[in-house]
Parts: sequence; C-alpha cells; structure tokens
Amino acid sequence: MIDTIKNQLEKMNINYDQIINLRSKGGVHLYNIQSFNKRFVLKYFENIEFRREVKNYLILQDLDVLTIPLIAYTDEAILMEDISFSDDMRLAVKEDMDNPNICASLGKWYRNLHDKGKEYIKLNGDGMYMETDCITIENIQMIKQKTNTADKFVWKVIEEKLDYLKELIDKTEKTLTYNDFYYTNMAVSKEYGAFMFDYNLLGKGYVASDIKNVTLQLGEEAKKAFLESYGKYDEKEILMHEVAGSLVGLCFACQRETFPEWGYEELESINNGTLMKSINKL
Repeated sequence: MIDTIKNQLEKMNINYDQIINLRSKGGVHLYNIQSFNKRFVLKYFENIEFRREVKNYLILQDLDVLTIPLIAYTDEAILMEDISFSDDMRLAVKEDMDNPNICASLGKWYRNLHDKGKEYIKLNGDGMYMETDCITIENIQMIKQKTNTADKFVWKVIEEKLDYLKELIDKTEKTLTYNDFYYTNMAVSKEYGAFMFDYNLLGKGYVASDIKNVTLQLGEEAKKAFLESYGKYDEKEILMHEVAGSLVGLCFACQRETFPEWGYEELESINNGTLMKSINKL
C-alpha cells in the first residue's frame, strides 16, 4: 500500500519527508504526511464506490460550504490540512455535543448545506447516492430474516404501505444531506464555528433526515440552540422520516458482518411498537 500512497503523492506533485499510516478500514486508508515543516492527512479510497468522497469535497467547495481545506486530490485520494496542527481549527470532542454555542454554529452549517444543496440537486441529483434507495421489498425480507422478527404484524403493514411510503419520499423536496453526524466527524473553527467533514455518505435526501440525525445525539440545550440557529423546516417530514429512517437504519445494520450496537435501538422500535405508532401517525 505504501507504494500506492507514494504514487498518489507523486500525482499531486507533493514532496514528503515521512509517511505514517494512521488507520486502514474497509478499503479507506488514512495517512499522515510530513512535508518539510507542514503536516497533511492523505485519504486514499481503495474501494471505487467510496471515491465519490473526492467529488463530494469539490461539490461543497464549489458551493462555498465550509470544509477542511483540500491541498490536492486525484481521482482516488484527497490531501487535506492536518487540523491537529492547525492554529484555527480543532477536532471536536464529545463534550461539544452539549455546547449550545458550538451547536448553534453547526445549525448554520447545516442550513447553508441544505439551502445551497436544493438548487444543486435540481440540476445534478440524478444518480446520486440516496440512503432511502435501500428501502425495497427485497431488503424488507432480508431484515425480517436477519432480525428474527418476521412474525411481527408491523411488517405486514409496511409491505402493504411500502409503495405509499416510497411515493411520499419521492415527492419530498430533495437537497444535499450529510447523513453521518457524530462528533468524531466534526471540526471546530475559531473563526467560522463547527462544521462536518468526512463526506463519504453525503448524498441526496430530505432535510428532516439530517435534522433528526443530529438532534438525537445532542444535549437538550445544545439541541435547542441547533434548531433555533437552523431555522424553519417542514416538520411533516419528521413523521415520514420516523418510518423511513428506521427502515434505513435496520437495513444498514443488517448488512454489517456484525450487527452494530446502534442497530439494537432500531430493532427495539419493532419489538416495543414504536415503529407501528410512527406508521399510524404517518
């Protein structure tokens, strides 16, 4: 792999003194690059599907949505500033999810992403990654089998109403959605406030999916600050997302080799009747 990384740096016309592997997981390789007195992070995508992140960085930069600055890129890799050594930026810590000031600035970042993303999707959205595309009858059968819940009445209702749910999703206004909120994917700038990085799951979606994805993980005061800063959105989308989001979460959880811890929360919504209540509300 080190020869591949050297090749990428050569394509970028980057001289280097040291290359250190930080992490390799799922075909995504992260390296620290020391070049003279500067530090960079190189992210190489072995999996062709994940190379969409290169394009996603360029999309956001073109839309003037705050990202970690790109130093260089190829079709297979990106070279970014290492914000661990930045005077202006730092990586977020878990406590930031309880900080109203930081979460208020994050609300502005999401608002900017969604506002500019709506026009982008109108012109360029065809064929773009969309989480809810996984909601199919085949995947419903897969979830039932892997979670041993085929006997639950809720699945009968979902199968009967699946076309209606997909019609609602299709009719909902689309924008760029981040889809992967957690503090480990967040940076904080002294000048510009909080913003997200790591755009592998960035795609086409609806506003409520990001709103719910973020607010579920914030403290109460931080959640209030985020929502006030973000501003108005169609709350009817939340009803749709409480059904569609659960199905997406279960689908992704069941596709993992090991069922993830967060997947059990979605599984519980089947067993305790929460998902059925959400369907009735919708």
